[in-house]
Amino acid sequence: MLRILSFTVNSLTLIGLMIVGLFMFYPSPPTAADTTGVEPTIQILDVAEAIENAEIDVQLYSQDDVNCLTENMYFEARSDGYAGMYATSMVVMNRVLDDRYPNSVCEVIKQGPVRESWKTRDNPNVAQEHRVFYPVRNQCQFSWYCDGKADNMYDQDSVNVATEIAHIILSDFAKNGAIDITEGATHYHTTNVSPYWANSRGMMKVTTVGTHIFYKWN
Repeated sequence: MLRILSFTVNSLTLIGLMIVGLFMFYPSPPTAADTTGVEPTIQILDVAEAIENAEIDVQLYSQDDVNCLTENMYFEARSDGYAGMYATSMVVMNRVLDDRYPNSVCEVIKQGPVRESWKTRDNPNVAQEHRVFYPVRNQCQFSWYCDGKADNMYDQDSVNVATEIAHIILSDFAKNGAIDITEGATHYHTTNVSPYWANSRGMMKVTTVGTHIFYKWN
């Protein structure tokens, strides 16, 4: 009886030590993925300060560029950390440089069919510049822009990171010195979908960053 009791106690002790060891060597995953493993130091600047610090002589990007790029990073890739947000922004910039797409940051991000609001559509006296247009739902190049959801950025830490990245990328492009970790990618999609264009002729897979797979025209 004593042998059985001793064996039981020893077994429970061993199991307890194994459980502790598992927690020591396999810590819980972070709540948000950071594909760089580095916590960046964030300093939020306005456009004038960022351009001055980057030593750019002419203002080659605007606050609208920063805002659009920040929003796109936030809604497309904030769960992928610094590297993921940077990579999705390089796709935007590669499209800006590609003749097949619009030539400004905001136009690239908001590209897609639109419909005119009934408030101006039925009034022939409204000037063209005062007419109101909305994107057609689920037909935008970047899905968050026309998914029908409210575009509220509640995670201020992610907003700060995205804003900093936007300044870095835009100032680097202004100096013709951007580092493109996507190797010229113009498309991406999340790993849990398989869009029709991914296997199109001439489309080549480049890399995967976080939860996104990146492609470019071959």
